[in-house]
Amino acid sequence: MVPIMSLVIPIVVSAVLVFVASSIIHMVLGYHRSDYRKLPKEDEVQDSLRGFNIPPGDYILPCPGSASAMKEPAFVEKYKKGPIVFMTVIPGGPPTMGKQLVLWFLYTVVVGILSAYVAGRALGPGAPYLEVFRFAGCAAFLSYAMALPQYSIWYKRNVGTTLRSMFDGLIYGLLTGGTFGWLWPR
Repeated sequence: MVPIMSLVIPIVVSAVLVFVASSIIHMVLGYHRSDYRKLPKEDEVQDSLRGFNIPPGDYILPCPGSASAMKEPAFVEKYKKGPIVFMTVIPGGPPTMGKQLVLWFLYTVVVGILSAYVAGRALGPGAPYLEVFRFAGCAAFLSYAMALPQYSIWYKRNVGTTLRSMFDGLIYGLLTGGTFGWLWPR
């Protein structure tokens, strides 16, 4: 068994590597550019929505309110007519990424801590590289990728978008596993 405090360096280094890799994936490689499409009549839709002063949050349209309301004829008719919309509203203002980047980095640290916990409980000091890689990489992959399919299952998120994001999770898992294998205490 290896205590988490002995794994601070691989936790931080893997978080930095994942952060850099995600920046390259999103800013250079560009395969996520097709994740979202432009809405028809974007300006008109945005102008219309702006007038409602919708508070930031997650919404569904139409919203049944309860399981029994889903059976009511008025709701069923709205659902049949469509469109059905799942949307997240965020406040307007100049585009900024600072807060999201800080939160993303903290998330990568948390994934590193969880990976350290799993690998540290399963393996001792001096464990072979591939054993460490397997445990830490699998834990990181599970953290980064395996919660994503539920958005395609339940909220009809584009399967291609989900698969591309899961591929990112695989890259992040491999980087995390490799870092832990490289820096594992001997």
